[in-house]
Amino acid sequence: MAPSQAPSSAGLPLWPLALAAGLVPAVAALLAFALSVQLQLVPGCNPFIDGCTSISRAARHDLPNHLFRALMLPAATLQGLVWLLAAHWLAGELGARRALRTMAALGVVAAAALVLYATFLGTEGALYRLLRQYGTVVYFGFTCLCMLLLGQGVQALARQRPALLPHWLVRTHVALACTLVALGVVNAIVAALLSAEAKARTENVTEWWGALIFVLCFCALALMWARAGVRLRLQGPRA
Repeated sequence: MAPSQAPSSAGLPLWPLALAAGLVPAVAALLAFALSVQLQLVPGCNPFIDGCTSISRAARHDLPNHLFRALMLPAATLQGLVWLLAAHWLAGELGARRALRTMAALGVVAAAALVLYATFLGTEGALYRLLRQYGTVVYFGFTCLCMLLLGQGVQALARQRPALLPHWLVRTHVALACTLVALGVVNAIVAALLSAEAKARTENVTEWWGALIFVLCFCALALMWARAGVRLRLQGPRA
């Protein structure tokens, strides 16, 4: 099984996989939030601006929790698979590199952390709270690192084969990754200066915007794969 730029229609296009890896979590979070507002579990607001609730709180109870977990668990599998295939694709184009092997490993760990977070979301107890927090931190942190490594790889590929990937698309992905890092830095600085309530709202806003950047990152990768004609081909054992 190998991703490649197939000159013909052989193989399955990979861009729908990356698109699903980005959109399924977005649907899960927005659906959980809308249902929680309707059930009066969280206040109605614009979470991207007001920071009235976090994604975790919006998906913590009752039906929103069940729907969120039902979507996030397969989404984690999709994202882990996308990072593996992205690393394999770039390794085929650029040659084996340590950074690409690192990206594949980090992507798998990030996916496992997302599974851990979604599995224990809504459960009570100090241990379960620790597992959720661990899953959240590892997922966001390692996915951010994967985005940065992917940006490094596609920049190198665009320099070698400028006709394959549009520069504006590569720059868009790199800008998303850098924005995510900046969000984390600003959140850490502002949180240290604000009151507890303002800190909570800042963290909530940052979480929603960070999740949105993740979605846009996978959508950008889907567009790259569509423009490059990357397809998945099944290969039998060589004689």
